[in-house]
Amino acid sequence: MLRKIRITLAAVMFIGITLLFLDFTGTMHHYVSWMPKLQFLEAILALNVVAIVVLVLLTVIFGRIYCSIICPLGILQDIFGWFGKKTKKNRYSYSKEKKWLRYAMLVVFIISLVAGIGTLFQLLAPYSTFGLIATNLLQPVYQAGNNVLAVIAERSDSYAFYHSNIWLRSLPSLIIAAVAFIILFFLAWRNGRTYCNTICPVGTFLSFISRFSFLKIHFDAEKCKNCSMCSRNCKAACIDYKTHTVDATRCVVCGNCIENCKFGALKYGFNGIHGSNGQLEKHADSNKPVDSSKRSFLLSSALLTTAALAQEAKKTDGGLAEIQDKVEPKRQTPLTPPGSLSVKNMTQRCTGCQLCISECPNEVLRPSSDWLHLMLPVMSYERGYCRPECNRCSEVCPTGAIKPISHEDKASTQFGHAVWVKKNCIPLTDGVECGNCARHCPVGAIEMVPSNPDDEESPYVPAVNENRCIGCGACEYLCPARPFSAIYVEGHEVHKEV
Repeated sequence: MLRKIRITLAAVMFIGITLLFLDFTGTMHHYVSWMPKLQFLEAILALNVVAIVVLVLLTVIFGRIYCSIICPLGILQDIFGWFGKKTKKNRYSYSKEKKWLRYAMLVVFIISLVAGIGTLFQLLAPYSTFGLIATNLLQPVYQAGNNVLAVIAERSDSYAFYHSNIWLRSLPSLIIAAVAFIILFFLAWRNGRTYCNTICPVGTFLSFISRFSFLKIHFDAEKCKNCSMCSRNCKAACIDYKTHTVDATRCVVCGNCIENCKFGALKYGFNGIHGSNGQLEKHADSNKPVDSSKRSFLLSSALLTTAALAQEAKKTDGGLAEIQDKVEPKRQTPLTPPGSLSVKNMTQRCTGCQLCISECPNEVLRPSSDWLHLMLPVMSYERGYCRPECNRCSEVCPTGAIKPISHEDKASTQFGHAVWVKKNCIPLTDGVECGNCARHCPVGAIEMVPSNPDDEESPYVPAVNENRCIGCGACEYLCPARPFSAIYVEGHEVHKEV
């Protein structure tokens, strides 16, 4: 019963979070955007006291169920481990805790967080690693499947599906995602929860709490026949059947050991006392009957997972040809999304999970190419611009790196300003009229003026009112100059109110 409950709840969480990353229609976040906010590290960075208290209490009562029910990377490892069981059953064995490695990785993680070494910090954070894999590897496959259905639907005169662009946001992020996927698959396929109990900083932190949890898996030594089936099915390698002990700091309460014990020698409940090393020892009076109801538990209520059928149509600028082959300009200051407040706030709070990138409907957000902040989201306008009416990234961010912002506040937030580049401007290079930037500026920050103030007949060029410009990038995206735009947006270190 314990294992069935764990698998059911884990499946709901994993499917919900995965669909949140894969969905490009903007519908899933209305239903499951709360799931990322339950991730432990993200809750800490967002100062989400309620979520932190709930997760700590769950660990104090039930043990490290967070790792096997709530954490998507932990569940992904269980899926990989399932493939391993198909090739060889009873493949695991007990191993001693590698404290030196666990605590060393935790120290490295904390140092990278404090020092602002974003790339190292993000690679060690479990939810961020899952987001990296989901955005770079799973979403393109999901979109390709959708596009096949879109072609079939189009031939049947149906509009149930529409085409989604598949594009490479960042080659370094794709490579890192592929390497992480391969390493995790190998570790989980071969040894189960090796990552969780040697590298993951969240798992190490929760191990301190789970040492003192009320409910634990423990032995009834009189029933144990030393068959070793519990140890050979423990993916956390934390059961030593020879000494009848379970290392509660590494146990993720998956229930596999109880399921595979044919003699009823393993139980989940209050029985047993804490050993000095966090293991459970046999209770003095082991002959007393045990209430079987303590072997199972309920952790949460049913979740809504039905996706809305309505899909948000992608907006296009009527009458304009598709603009391609834009080259990203070199910006002195990176552009961070409205709601992020500043580059510093983004750097300190963002875990690089890339959920905002996968959710961006205008293809504006992408991972940074800066090696110190390789997976942090930055804005660029080669494929679209940041529409004032869109605030989806602020709705899904679980850490507070992008704070919730209304449409009205976004329209008055200056996160950058347009800069005109004279040498690229078509009226001067080709001698033809343009004015695309002025016509499409949503805040009226650009007007066309004579290039020669003393000659009204001279070619008209854009003049930017920096006090009014918000940095949305409509001018840069719609500029017809190739390969570099004649107008581009420079970011602001600290966002301002217009």
